[in-house]
Amino acid sequence: MTGPGDTELAAMLAAHRRQLTDLLAALSPADWDRPSLCAGWRVREVTAHILMPLRYRPARFLAELARAGGNFDRMANRAARRDGAVPPPELVAALREREHTVWKPPGGEPSAGLTHDVVHGQDIAVALGLDLPVPEDTMRVVLATFTPGLIRKHFGVDLAGTELRADDIDWSFGSGSSGGPGGSGGSGQVLSGSASDLALVLCGRALPAGRLPGAGHRS
Repeated sequence: MTGPGDTELAAMLAAHRRQLTDLLAALSPADWDRPSLCAGWRVREVTAHILMPLRYRPARFLAELARAGGNFDRMANRAARRDGAVPPPELVAALREREHTVWKPPGGEPSAGLTHDVVHGQDIAVALGLDLPVPEDTMRVVLATFTPGLIRKHFGVDLAGTELRADDIDWSFGSGSSGGPGGSGGSGQVLSGSASDLALVLCGRALPAGRLPGAGHRS
């Protein structure tokens, strides 16, 4: 089964970005300084990070990266803190202006750009206790991006003996899975929850306590 084409991905991205911008526009001033699920980043820094690939041309990106000694994490952190220091309405306006801007990371696919935006949107919404629904077709793109082993290794996620089982779509992954992608038919711990929460687990996020039944130390 093939994935969505570029036109469909662009439509998914625009719809998500519109929904996220509406959520951000409704936040109180205090909400912008509340922590997100991204360790060390508040809502304002995550929003600035979402905007970074939409606003930085390649020359600026390379210059920022060189200034950080080639360390992307250092560069992203510096940019998020600097760019996120502006008044929140400016961040909302910048995101609204770029609702239809499609991007992909160097060497990556457009689906990676969609995944980046969706996950960071959930970093904000889940931390604030708000709902930011993700349509099933969009969610499946995100899940497919995170299930390869090398991607999980990048985020330091070890799912040995663990099955992820969505309770809102037909999807499961990992040890003990009987029908979902990557299932091996074994047994083990089961983390059951929404597909969007499980996507956050796949990329190493720590969710609020009690959000995933069976999550143990992961919550």
